[in-house]
Amino acid sequence: MRIVSLVPSWTETLIEAGLDVVGRTRFCIHPADQIKAIPVVGGTKEIDWEKVRVLQPDMILLDREENPKKLAEESPFPWVDTHVTDLVSAGAELRKLAEVFGSSALASWADRMDRLLTGPVSLPVEKPPAFVEKWGEWSGRDPVVYVIWKDPWMAVGEKTYIGSVLKFLGFRLAELPPGNYPEVPEDLLRNQVCLFSSEPFPFLKKPAIAKSVAARGASVDGESFSWFGIRGLRFLESVTKGGEHR
Repeated sequence: MRIVSLVPSWTETLIEAGLDVVGRTRFCIHPADQIKAIPVVGGTKEIDWEKVRVLQPDMILLDREENPKKLAEESPFPWVDTHVTDLVSAGAELRKLAEVFGSSALASWADRMDRLLTGPVSLPVEKPPAFVEKWGEWSGRDPVVYVIWKDPWMAVGEKTYIGSVLKFLGFRLAELPPGNYPEVPEDLLRNQVCLFSSEPFPFLKKPAIAKSVAARGASVDGESFSWFGIRGLRFLESVTKGGEHR
């Protein structure tokens, strides 16, 4: 089956499962050694359907959180969508894709996700491997704010995939304004432990910005916390006692 994937997390996952991904977005950057050979058809919010037609796909892959509804409405090709909002739904949608694409690899990864979420967990919550740098005095008992943007400052809420990953790792989220990705006042950040993500705002490249607003916090690899599919599975296994590490 020829697949055009408009979801970076799923693009990487399908390629690693050996499926025939023939088109991608410019944000689909993994696996690095294979992705460059796959044509770009647009971003996650807009697509050049003429470029897609040249590829003659059998299926378009979308996600309701990452792609606007109009892409499904405009699509001249069959499509399948997922709706990943937390770790449980990530596992369920992985299993659905295994059935849609007839993939034993995807099915086995869905099994691993099930075992991960139901098994015993012992985690080094104070400094998972995705922490690039930590500063100030704080511990895993302190509530945290996961910061994704500047001007305006924006953070992630509890009812998101990232929020569920943080809770799985043992973190307690600070109280924020309502919404999945609310704007937050700078004063709130100054008084909380803040985790500054490497994406979508490149805080890793601009560490002085993060440290100027938060006296306590860490820079983190945003892909580990936000990319579901095989990357998220491997990250969580790597920080879980007895994880499969592959």
